[in-house]
Amino acid sequence: MEPELDWLTLDDDEEIVWSDTPHGASIVPALIVGVPLSFVLIGIPIVVSAYLSLRNTHYVVTTAGLYRKSGILSRDVQKVGFDKVQNTSYSQGILGSSVGFGNVDISTAGGSGVEMRFQSVENPRDVAELVNRHVKQSTGGRDDAGDKEAVLDEVLTELREIRTLLERDESAALDTTRTAGESEQVEMNTIDELVSERPDDEENEAGKSDASSTDETGSSDRNDEANASDSGDETDSADDNTETGWTTDDDTDPLEFDR
Repeated sequence: MEPELDWLTLDDDEEIVWSDTPHGASIVPALIVGVPLSFVLIGIPIVVSAYLSLRNTHYVVTTAGLYRKSGILSRDVQKVGFDKVQNTSYSQGILGSSVGFGNVDISTAGGSGVEMRFQSVENPRDVAELVNRHVKQSTGGRDDAGDKEAVLDEVLTELREIRTLLERDESAALDTTRTAGESEQVEMNTIDELVSERPDDEENEAGKSDASSTDETGSSDRNDEANASDSGDETDSADDNTETGWTTDDDTDPLEFDR
């Protein structure tokens, strides 16, 4: 059934991709309920309402978005752009699976639940795939740009991290070199101090040895002088005894003089 699209206003660069009305078999449940009740005049409004709703409901897919027109006495037109479509799904009941029709549900970003429903359309799976394909085509350029920006941001972040690591390693290497230089300088200073102190110690030891030798020599000289002095005294005493004529004999009384 080719729908009438006099209610649809398209942009200059917008084209119709798909259009349809609810499947004719979707009125069967209303007939099953309304025909038996038509004997009491209750079923007739049910059947008439289902038929008029079927005739006045149109679904359209264009290159810009989705359209749904409904209403019997009034007209209600709803549009959803591809850039707002978040999710698309379809479902089929027992009768729809047997005959080949079902519902296509469209959810939008920021919306609560189903924003638009193509009810009782033929081949709902094909319609859902068509909508998804156009959604991807519509958002592909933005997604690619967003992906490129995301990749560039990741690359810049990694480069910043690498630069930070290199600067940290360079700083650590400089600190290590500076520490090694300071340690080497300390060792050299220590060696210089030891070298400068060692001759003084040797001179002190030599001085001590010389002093000890001098002391020993002086002591020996003093002993020699003392011995010489004692010998001189004894010689003088002997001379005195000779001059006075005094002799001493062990067997002679010391009081006796030898004339």
